[in-house]
Amino acid sequence: MVQLVGSLRKELADSLSTCKVLVVGAGGIGCELLKNLVLTGFKNIEVVRFIYFCLCVSVAKESALQFCPSANITAYHDSIMNPDYNVEFFRKFMLVMNALDNRAARNHVNRMCLAADIPLIESGTAGYLGQVTVIKKGMTECYECQPKPTQKTFPGCTIRNTPSEPIHCIVWAKYLFNQLFGEEDADQEVSPDTADPEAACENGWIVIETAARATASEKDGDIKRISTKEWARSTGYDPCQTLQQDDIMYLLTMDKLWKKRKAPTPLDWQQLENSMCPQEETPVSGLKDQQVLGVWGYCQLFQHSVETLRSQLQEKGEGAELAWDKDDPPAMDFVTAAANLRMHIFSMNMKSRFDVKSMAGNIIPAIATTNAVIAGLIVLEGLKILSGELESCRTIFLNKCPNLRKKLLVPCILDPPSANCYVCASKPEVTVKLNVHKTMVLSLQDRILKERFGMVAPDVQIEDGKGTILISSEEGETEANNSKFLADFGIRNGSRLQADDFLQDYTLLINVLHTEELERDVEFEVVGEAPDKAPPPQNNQEEVNSITNGNKDSAQPSTSYKAPAADDDIMIVDSDEEGGVSSSSAAAVSSGTKRKHSDTETGETSTKRPRTEQSSAAAALTDNDDDDDIIALD
Repeated sequence: MVQLVGSLRKELADSLSTCKVLVVGAGGIGCELLKNLVLTGFKNIEVVRFIYFCLCVSVAKESALQFCPSANITAYHDSIMNPDYNVEFFRKFMLVMNALDNRAARNHVNRMCLAADIPLIESGTAGYLGQVTVIKKGMTECYECQPKPTQKTFPGCTIRNTPSEPIHCIVWAKYLFNQLFGEEDADQEVSPDTADPEAACENGWIVIETAARATASEKDGDIKRISTKEWARSTGYDPCQTLQQDDIMYLLTMDKLWKKRKAPTPLDWQQLENSMCPQEETPVSGLKDQQVLGVWGYCQLFQHSVETLRSQLQEKGEGAELAWDKDDPPAMDFVTAAANLRMHIFSMNMKSRFDVKSMAGNIIPAIATTNAVIAGLIVLEGLKILSGELESCRTIFLNKCPNLRKKLLVPCILDPPSANCYVCASKPEVTVKLNVHKTMVLSLQDRILKERFGMVAPDVQIEDGKGTILISSEEGETEANNSKFLADFGIRNGSRLQADDFLQDYTLLINVLHTEELERDVEFEVVGEAPDKAPPPQNNQEEVNSITNGNKDSAQPSTSYKAPAADDDIMIVDSDEEGGVSSSSAAAVSSGTKRKHSDTETGETSTKRPRTEQSSAAAALTDNDDDDDIIALD
């Protein structure tokens, strides 16, 4: 007769009390998950979460302990990508559970679990939609087996000079936050971009020298350019005049930018203050976060948030930095106000705090019930793994509306690993198309290896028979190479590079395909996920994709170009038969075709119904937890 401890077999209950599990993320899903784990009988739990408020992890821990005071919960306020959390750290656990919304962190945890050969339960929510899946090395697809929609980025000249959509202004405001209060990044400059190609001379791509601009006449603004950080310190963080007036006057001197688009209007802060201060703005009805304030209202919000953030920075001491977090009210107020003032300057309709937060965090507002359901499903899949029943694990989709079988939860069999995955394949390999005469070593390291392929600390060796070290993760060893071009090291069409990340225990072979036909603002392209062979030198493939830039809030064209967004509509599976549907067929597809599968219970053939455009945004399933990416758990 089977012995039970509560609702669990005694053997399983004993296993729960002794096994050690890791939870990554302690937000909407993570907090629910901690509660569920201790109530189920897990006694040894470690949780890692990086967020501006270290208090959040402690609150989650203390709340969970109220349900089971005897549980041993260790909370880390840190980034899971910290080298301290290496493969040996992951091997301590029998199970890892992800509750993240950051693609880079998801990729990293996926690789660490593959290296440690530890089962990973991945999860995410978006409004009423949710998903849970299990990842096991050699048995299932890993998180990176299926390509994810490319995250939208915007060239610097658009952000700094010619914003045409609210999202451009919001990105600029987030950059400004980092320039003033956070970690300064040269790629997040907010001052006018004098190297804008559209502002170049008629007879070539010769850009007007910055020094010449600095000596412009009084009519042209007569503004001397200094770095944002230097200026902020020298003015006691008084950003009003420079950002909304001086920088805009400087932009107006770049007259070629405004021949075919409406020019911005500098915001005269002093005049606005004199005219608006004595008056009360018309009260706005509705919820506070959904109100759109007037210009003076955002001016006041901007000033107040700057003062608050400056005080926080001073309290932290010399050399301290703040990290932007959508759940930090002063930081969110700062971005909301700064973005809206810039929208006003560039003749766009201003947005509510709610709208700005949704775009700034790329999030769909969380629904507690969805998080609770997904957290419960994570535990159920975890119990299967600890019972040794990995073959019975499923990818489970939570739909907003019942399917044709009147089911909200749709379980699907787990797919096997993809032979073309550049992460979990036996010999990961990719081909990268770039211009070896224009691509610098630093760009290879930061843009390609770290951003595109998710490495943390890459080492790169050229397969030239000499073992030439191009990039070293050891500080100072190869920094002199950063400003050199790949061609300077003999890298040409058909060259092969070996990139190693020892933290992730990950090696990737990169075949270089040299081309001079990349579109403007495109630094490189990945050709296939895992090519069979290195491309022959004589077969350079031309890029034929048309790249355009949309424009929603302004009738004027933008300076830049961007790739069209990937089609990532969610498809609803109209069957709950586990054996009939695989997780890949139930995931988002971009082909636009309907797939069919047989319903083994009824003998009928059912189809997936594509969601309407309104539901397309929900294709990115996330836990509104740590950072600000929307991730489709394909």
